[in-house]
Amino acid sequence: MARKAADRPDTVDLIIEQWQRERPDVDVSGLAVFGRLHRGFLRYSMLLGEIFDRHGINMAAFDVLATLLRSGPPYRKTAGELAGISLVSTGGVTLRLDRLEKAGLIVRERDPGDRRVVYARLTERGLDLTNAVVSDHFANERQMLAGLSETEQRQLARLLGRLERSLELAETAEPTETAERAEPSAQTEPSAQTEPREPGAALEPEGTATPGDTGRASEAEAAPA
Repeated sequence: MARKAADRPDTVDLIIEQWQRERPDVDVSGLAVFGRLHRGFLRYSMLLGEIFDRHGINMAAFDVLATLLRSGPPYRKTAGELAGISLVSTGGVTLRLDRLEKAGLIVRERDPGDRRVVYARLTERGLDLTNAVVSDHFANERQMLAGLSETEQRQLARLLGRLERSLELAETAEPTETAERAEPSAQTEPSAQTEPREPGAALEPEGTATPGDTGRASEAEAAPA
């Protein structure tokens, strides 16, 4: 029964059907992928926020804390190293570090061999908190994937890896020319059309968020297009 329910048309199917009716000249097939990624990310962010709220941090803070923990003893990285891993600007990482330092979760220390190099290091409090969040976080993610078999999860992970590589190629590709909009047929009376909404850009929560913020996307971003 659960499998049949999962195979029923969803909101994205409806949106695609509407676009195909209103703009049959436009290929909206990408929405089948990106619409679901967008909606899935919003739900994912909400469920993550519940865990982070419980521990008094947000997704942006956890991104830094988890990166420091993964690095192993002495659990430290420069702002530049953190930026390269998290795909956030060095300035954005610096803002996160300022707030984490104020909360007593990290300290900044200079490299004794080169005073120009400044590291962010987990404090004992930061280490304890991060370990506690990690346990809850990954249990939460496993629960989110309960509707997929182990084989489906592996297949999805591989496809998402290929999607990211495709997006990386798109970043360096030359912009394509926008196709000219088809003229209304002389035999068909043009109908009034509403202007399509911009797809919500639900990426990583802003680096300016402070620990304690949920980092959740707003409901206004719920529609992919």
